[in-house]
Amino acid sequence: MKAVILAGGLGSRLSEETGLRPKPMIEIGGKPMLWHIMKIFSTHGVQEFIVACGYKQHIIKEYFLNFCALNSDLSVDLASGKTVIHDGQHPPWLVHLVDTGLHTQTGGRLKRLARWLPQDESFFFTYGDGVADIDIGALLRFHRSHGKLATVTTVHAPERFGRIGFDGDRIAEFYEKPESSEGWINGGYFVLEPGVLDYIDGDETVWERQPVERLARDGQLMGYRHKGFWSCMDTLKEKNMLEDLWNRKEAPWKIWP
Repeated sequence: MKAVILAGGLGSRLSEETGLRPKPMIEIGGKPMLWHIMKIFSTHGVQEFIVACGYKQHIIKEYFLNFCALNSDLSVDLASGKTVIHDGQHPPWLVHLVDTGLHTQTGGRLKRLARWLPQDESFFFTYGDGVADIDIGALLRFHRSHGKLATVTTVHAPERFGRIGFDGDRIAEFYEKPESSEGWINGGYFVLEPGVLDYIDGDETVWERQPVERLARDGQLMGYRHKGFWSCMDTLKEKNMLEDLWNRKEAPWKIWP
C-alpha cells in the first residue's frame, strides 16, 4: 500500500521555523518531521510514499535527492570530483515527490494526486506534522472490516481542535470548529478508498470540510479510536515538547529499534 503525506502548506502558525523551510522539514532529533512519519509507516511495512509538495518544495526534493549522502560516510576525491558513498543504513522506501501547487487546499492536493494513486486499492493519507504510536496494521484491519470509503484516526486533544461525533464506530458528525461534541478529534492517519476523490471538487476544496462532512452524512466515514500518544506540531511550544521527548529518549512515537 501507498501512504500519501501532505507537505505543501505554508505552516503559518509555526512561522518561527517555516520562514526557512516547509513544516514537515522541521527537525526533531536532527531528522525532519517527515522522516519520523515515514518511519512510523515503514515500521508497519508501508514502504511507498507520495509526498504532496508545494511551499518551498525544493527543500524536500533536495533532502531526498541527497538522502544517501546525508546518511552515509563519504569519500570525496577533490582532484577528480569522484564521490563514493559508503554503506549506510538506508530504508527501502520509494518516495514520489509531487508538486501539488503553492496555494492548493488539502483536498485539492489529494485530488491532484489521482494519477499517482491505485485505482482499486486502499491507501493511507495523513498530514506532515503529526506523530503517534499508532498501530498502522490495526488501523488497516479496522478499515477493511467495515467496508466504507474512509476511516479517520480519532484522538483526544486540546479544545482548540474541531470535534467528531460518533454513532458506534460510524462518524455521525464532523465538526471543523464546533461549540461542543464528544472530545474526539481528527488525528490524521486516514485509510481511504479511491472513491473518496469523487467528493473533492478541485484545488479550493478543504479536505476536512466539504468532503469529510459529506462522507460522514453519507455514512461512509468510520472512526478508529487511538487511545495512545498523538501530537501535532502546530506551534513552537509543541515542537519543543517533541524535541524534549526525543532528547530524553522518551518519544512514544519511536516504535522502531
